[in-house]
Amino acid sequence: MSYKIDLSGRVALVTGASSGLGCHFAKVLAEAGAAVVLSARRVDRLKTLRAEIEGAGGDAHVVGMDVTDPTSIRAGVAHAETEVGAIDILVNNSGVSTTQKLTDVTPEDYDYVMNTNTRGSFFVAQEVAKRMIARASGSAPGTYTGGRIVNVASMAGLKVLGKIGVYAMSKAAVVHMTKAMALEWGRYGINVNALCPGYIDTEINHKHWSSESGQKLISMLPRKRVGQPQDLDTALMMLCANESHFINGAVIAADDGFGV
Repeated sequence: MSYKIDLSGRVALVTGASSGLGCHFAKVLAEAGAAVVLSARRVDRLKTLRAEIEGAGGDAHVVGMDVTDPTSIRAGVAHAETEVGAIDILVNNSGVSTTQKLTDVTPEDYDYVMNTNTRGSFFVAQEVAKRMIARASGSAPGTYTGGRIVNVASMAGLKVLGKIGVYAMSKAAVVHMTKAMALEWGRYGINVNALCPGYIDTEINHKHWSSESGQKLISMLPRKRVGQPQDLDTALMMLCANESHFINGAVIAADDGFGV
């Protein structure tokens, strides 16, 4: 039996869409029929992605957003809903990292990671959820009530890794944040889940995998390989699907068994 997830008529906001997994997730959602709102600080790259999605027959829109700035978040979400319509799906993907021992972490390093990965993710989800709740409560227009929020965490949020301790802390907070949101917002038909990818080959880290340290890391992985962005497609689509109404507060590891 074949099965197809159809997101036609849905509006999906993807943060951190200018590169890496965010860029890939946006393409996947557009291919499934969603009108995709691409958000990030690098608007020029978003415009290039929009052209690519539209060239493939998809529907994409660009909104500049800095997730470390609550004013920018509010303005970006408002702009998206004015231009495209009420947001039904949020892929909360923006994230950054630093690499160093914990004893070398500066306050600036700490704030850089936490402000984007934890604080930024929280306030983006909060702003979108407020609007979803208003629709569910009948105080805002919209034919579709409820919604899907996918917080992109990391397997580092489930298993601490050396030299990225602050990143791991930030993503562990995203995991717990997801559960808190699922508990509080579930009554409004909003499903909040976390996707925890393992090591994935993206443009940001591609060269690393051929280096000595990269090869050493690969040798430590259960199946001696890193994943590809498309390896996350099934999990992402499941969490975004209209049919996933019974999946709420889940933390899904897509790490090829690394966390076992």
